[in-house]
Amino acid sequence: MGSFQLEDFAAGWIGGAASVIIGHPLDTVKTRLQAGVNYGNTLSCIRTVYRRESVFGFFKGMSFPLASIAVYNSVVFGVFSNTQRFLSQHHCREPEASRSRTLSDLLLASMVAGVVSVGLGAPVDLIKIRLQMQTQPFREANLALKPRAVALGKQPVYQGPVHCIATIVRTEGLAGMYRGVGAMLLRDVPGYCLYFIPYVFLNDWITPEACTGPNPCAVWLAGGMAGAISWGTATPMDVVKSRLQADGVYLNKYKGVLDCISQSYQKEGLKNEEEQFICCE
Repeated sequence: MGSFQLEDFAAGWIGGAASVIIGHPLDTVKTRLQAGVNYGNTLSCIRTVYRRESVFGFFKGMSFPLASIAVYNSVVFGVFSNTQRFLSQHHCREPEASRSRTLSDLLLASMVAGVVSVGLGAPVDLIKIRLQMQTQPFREANLALKPRAVALGKQPVYQGPVHCIATIVRTEGLAGMYRGVGAMLLRDVPGYCLYFIPYVFLNDWITPEACTGPNPCAVWLAGGMAGAISWGTATPMDVVKSRLQADGVYLNKYKGVLDCISQSYQKEGLKNEEEQFICCE
């Protein structure tokens, strides 16, 4: 395992922490648009959240992702890089040949990274979304709720990440921590394939041949383009995942992935995808 490199994990850790700090406010808006009601478009959602909850409303549920997503990104990016490097060296049988990349190697490494991301990220996303969504005006959203549920809606259900975890495990069991895992698999496995593969090829294409190492401009440009490609295709399933994970704060509305897709399409069609894509990574 001479090809194993800890630098990939360190880079993922730094990138994960930075993405949470910079992106969490927009992630909150994205989640509210996907799983909430009466927010209209992106700008309307921002104004509503700020008016009701002040600037701190955009940072609800941030502590748990900040503590965990850095580790999550570290593992995902480390797994991809080391898997891809191992596969390349296995084909070439020489460590010096590790720079040669094939589409099949990148595809398999991306799929492994996607599966690992779901195993680690499903509970993290669940806690984040539950904390982001518990201030949703449920009395407006669910007029048919039982009195007990409406009464619960007057104050936050969860007092923080630890209380949220304990409540979910107590009421739904350990399986409850993986609510929406099917939708997340359908989002992340194709999503990481459509992120890592374009990123690698775009980065190699943009980087000048004279450069012996990664070019910062090439990395930023390739990363941005790959992220747009990935999220452009992953957004519909991300909507389903968010709604399944937000489901259960006060009541269970969806029976599963297919039921969520069916209900969402019947009520809204495809009209909200553009707004929700704007708030993605």
